[in-house]
Amino acid sequence: PPRDRPKLASLTDDEALNTPARSNRMAILVSNPSVEAPVRGRWPGVEDDRRTEVWEGVTVMSPLANTNHQDIIGGLQFALYDALQRSGHARVFPGLNLSDRTPDWVENYRNPDLVVFRSGNAAVDYGTHWVGGPDLVVEVISPGELPTAKFAFYESIGTREVMVLHRDPWRLELYALRDGRLALAGASEPAAPAVVASEALGLTFALAPGDARPLIAVTHPATGRSWQV
Repeated sequence: PPRDRPKLASLTDDEALNTPARSNRMAILVSNPSVEAPVRGRWPGVEDDRRTEVWEGVTVMSPLANTNHQDIIGGLQFALYDALQRSGHARVFPGLNLSDRTPDWVENYRNPDLVVFRSGNAAVDYGTHWVGGPDLVVEVISPGELPTAKFAFYESIGTREVMVLHRDPWRLELYALRDGRLALAGASEPAAPAVVASEALGLTFALAPGDARPLIAVTHPATGRSWQV
């Protein structure tokens, strides 16, 4: 409901430093590097660097992921590992620093929820971060997040596909790189569980009704194997 959605507020440096810690559903954008460390120390969850990104020198701290979010990522990681990495066809990471540069990569990087590099991908692993486009990134959306805000960056590094999972209401969207732009390639909803095919991974995805939440059906057509997340 609209009343439950987080609000955006603009705070001065003094206000940010002196405002009591609030809900971890809030997203914080810090444009003054000199106040970043004190602000991080006052707000719940922001010490977790896996939820921190830097967009062209501006630090962006997203809401701390909840149990539902982590459950989905863990399940998807297992399914993709079992389908692709176990056989040596890909590497699957639950969160990873992606940048468009090295050195000075910390001035501009994104940290998606899940990242997949197929074998033969030209992206380079520098240990602290990767430079180059993955074959797939997954973004599980939390309240206050705008998934398309990262699309320009993902396009600039040549990301082949982006999967966006909305949870209010539930909807799975797959975007594919076409002529340098990410375009919607398919969508699936619990009430209309269409099968969405990933050309980059050779897998299909679909949302299906479940008990506690909708399930994500992952299928490997080449082998007939399937997983439910």
